[in-house]
Amino acid sequence: MIGFSVWHRRWCCVAILVLVAGTACVAGPLALRAPPGAPLHERLRLAERLLHDTPLIDGHNDLPWNIRKFLHNRIKDFRFDEDLRTISPWATSSWSHTDLPRLKQGRVAGQFWAAYVPCDAQHRDAVQLTFEQIDLIQRLTDKYHPQLTLCTSADDIVSAHANHRMCSLVGVEGGHAIGGSLGVLRTLYQVGVRYLTLTSTCDTPWAECASTDRVEPSPRGGLTPFGKVVVKEMNRLGMLVDLSHVSERTMRDALAASRAPVLFSHSSARALCNVTRNVPDTVLRLLAANKGLIMVNFYTSFLTCKETATVQDAIAHINHIRDIAGVESVGLGAGYDGINYTPQGLEDVSSYPLLFAELMEAGWSIEDLKKLAGQNLLRVLGAAERVARELASAHVTPYEEVPPRAFDTHNCSSQDL
Repeated sequence: MIGFSVWHRRWCCVAILVLVAGTACVAGPLALRAPPGAPLHERLRLAERLLHDTPLIDGHNDLPWNIRKFLHNRIKDFRFDEDLRTISPWATSSWSHTDLPRLKQGRVAGQFWAAYVPCDAQHRDAVQLTFEQIDLIQRLTDKYHPQLTLCTSADDIVSAHANHRMCSLVGVEGGHAIGGSLGVLRTLYQVGVRYLTLTSTCDTPWAECASTDRVEPSPRGGLTPFGKVVVKEMNRLGMLVDLSHVSERTMRDALAASRAPVLFSHSSARALCNVTRNVPDTVLRLLAANKGLIMVNFYTSFLTCKETATVQDAIAHINHIRDIAGVESVGLGAGYDGINYTPQGLEDVSSYPLLFAELMEAGWSIEDLKKLAGQNLLRVLGAAERVARELASAHVTPYEEVPPRAFDTHNCSSQDL
């Protein structure tokens, strides 16, 4: 009887432990599920917890260009760790939405900073200016290390988030930045650039842009043969092909040419706002097949085609892209510091928890919100890295094609060398 009693007590304890463990496993996800009609403060608390556990990665921020405009890239006295809404000239600029305190408040874990130079620099000094902007991003990151840390891979982002550090990631906006040189493209990758937007607001000699004032398509079409080589070389490197700013023909050509998933770093849905910077449903379906990603832009002119919008208008674009391309193909690329009209409720980089709280009210599950926040970008970047490894294993060597000759009255290059 004594042996049976001991055996019985032991198994009762084991059963209780198993029951408690099972309850804990169930309680985790349930604790992050907002009940229908939950008040905003409760949904905000859940959003904060969600973004504590899952990295939020934004696809595009133009702060580096504003630093060039306002400070001529001199950051010794730039107080990025203070509220810039109280500091001139940022306080009076409708183009300023970003500082370190507000990034933390917004729970941003990874930010792609745009190394942008204007189209006026094409065929002149675009390459030099681009490297100056990359240098600025790196110096700003070093100045605020360890709060900021430079990341160049999906693993870097995950590691930084686990260590409560914010990733600085670099994207170059505009194919004119490579000066028609695959060597420059490769060097951009070596210094940490992880996406190239194939065009900005101008055509390059090898790619057609989404010009808002284009009456007729350019005679070159979407991507030239050299443009397709640029895409293939980006695949070989592991650099994301960014299709924001390109024409629909370029979108289709790049999707056909790319072996890796592609990216729209800051675009929205054309079905809801018919501007050429947004993505049509036909391309969204191709994007789903490509397993790529569109990161929704918050510029009111891309959300409502007006100067006013609300957080609900941004959600409408997010929902539409989810409905057409799938939840695995939608992310966030607000475009802060490069836009002068923002939606009510999404005024700056601190606003992301509110967006996630409102998406909970709109019926989004926690698992899908994690994908939107950053898991989709991690998947796409990881896939690009995997394609690069596969091409390296297949001994694919760097491409050496010669770019098309650019005829421009302002061309200051030595193209015959």
